[in-house]
Amino acid sequence: MLADKTEVEEVYSALEESARLVGAVCVRDKVRPVLDAFGAVLGEDLVVLGVQSGERNAAELDFSFRVPGEIGNPYPYALAKGFVGETGHPVGALLSDVSARVPVQEYYIDAGVVGGFKKLYAHFPQALQPLAALTDIPSMPDAVAENAGLFTRYGLDKVAMVGVNYRANTMNLYFQFAPDNRPEPRAIASMLREMGMPEADEAVLRYVSAAMRANITLGWDSAHIFRVALAPPPSAGFEPAEIPAPMDPHMERFVRQAPFAYEGERVNLIAVKWVPEEQFVEANSYYQLSPMLRKLTRSD
Repeated sequence: MLADKTEVEEVYSALEESARLVGAVCVRDKVRPVLDAFGAVLGEDLVVLGVQSGERNAAELDFSFRVPGEIGNPYPYALAKGFVGETGHPVGALLSDVSARVPVQEYYIDAGVVGGFKKLYAHFPQALQPLAALTDIPSMPDAVAENAGLFTRYGLDKVAMVGVNYRANTMNLYFQFAPDNRPEPRAIASMLREMGMPEADEAVLRYVSAAMRANITLGWDSAHIFRVALAPPPSAGFEPAEIPAPMDPHMERFVRQAPFAYEGERVNLIAVKWVPEEQFVEANSYYQLSPMLRKLTRSD
């Protein structure tokens, strides 16, 4: 199924407008190939735009959307289209290995308006996988098994999604918390400390304790945990006072003014992320909502 040119152009225009809000330049030759190749359902499902604080993330706007179902596992398709190359690194086998062993419900793609294609995701929210089952996957980094004890101590034992970053040769585990078993602020502080991340203040800990998932970034070269991310669920509207971590002015402008293509208020998700050197914020604005997210965020 080919992408509808009108829908692709509408999304591209939204990306251009959003890029201007955050001081990024939308590079057509990086963006349109991704939209044209994977955008067959752009007009009817989730499209998320995101920007991160800090100098390391300056002048980039990320965007994510669902891969059309008829593509199936998108890695071979991305390989055939030239978005990734054969490297012999296990990063190239991981998505296919996960797909062969897990009942994946849907796949997502992530790219940047400057850097282009970046990540693929396998999402299986209706078939959460025990961490132990994933450690048996041949191309899974040893870091997953090496950190399994640490993860399970903090309730990180059920995985809802696996992400693969082909640009950085890293991967992400998205751990799902049960609604009645979200971590307390004190537990999050202890977890961050054990994972080698900077200390967070009490207000930030309370904010992220509403998270339903924890996103952990790992690699293949060591047991090192590269990044931890936590965020409350998406919600309609935005009030800066609700976010206890500093937001750059261009990020606040983005979540207040980013275009969106649905009725009601704009839906945002504000995550707090940690790397060993610093804490930073990611602001996401939903250009389009999935049917499930429309139900979860409606304000009636």
